[in-house]
Amino acid sequence: MEPSEGVDEKKRATLRRFAALGAAAPLAGLSEPAAADAGGSEARDAIAGYLSATPGAHFSKIRDDLQLGTGETQHHLRRLEELGVVERYRDGDYKRFVPAGRFDDFEKHALGYLRRATPRGMLIELLANPDATASDLAESLDVSAPTVSKYAGELEAAGLLAREDGYAVERPETVLLLLVRYADSFDDRATELARNADALLSYEN
Repeated sequence: MEPSEGVDEKKRATLRRFAALGAAAPLAGLSEPAAADAGGSEARDAIAGYLSATPGAHFSKIRDDLQLGTGETQHHLRRLEELGVVERYRDGDYKRFVPAGRFDDFEKHALGYLRRATPRGMLIELLANPDATASDLAESLDVSAPTVSKYAGELEAAGLLAREDGYAVERPETVLLLLVRYADSFDDRATELARNADALLSYEN
């Protein structure tokens, strides 16, 4: 099929790449009519595929990474929610999205914080070095001590961090598995952690 006139080819390639993921994963659990409806749009397939690879992404990131318009993104996300393909949840000021029925509340909170650079760096550092202090985290991440303290408080309130005796990641194997499974959607620190995951999986909380 010839490209539609005026359609950006880079955008088309991006949509096709993620649409292939959408066709293979989230739509597979739907009934045939619902899957056909959900898959009726290349953009809708692309959003479903994107979220299967990047769960916990917020609205603006989905829109920007897929090079879609705001109204277009809103329309397709709403339809995917109606079809039970994706679900949204509130994370502070963000509306985040995940494939429906795949993550519990703890995992959704974890994904939200793993999508933020400093909290993600703190969790990665603590998984790799459980004895790391606040000063160690600040030095490793090149941030201030008050920044570490601020995010530590948020992570504790979200149930991701304990601070009774130093810092300890709650449900560390779950957080580690999320980092490993979706390492490519995070950063180089996550990728490096994923390479060494076998040595960390025995980590006891």
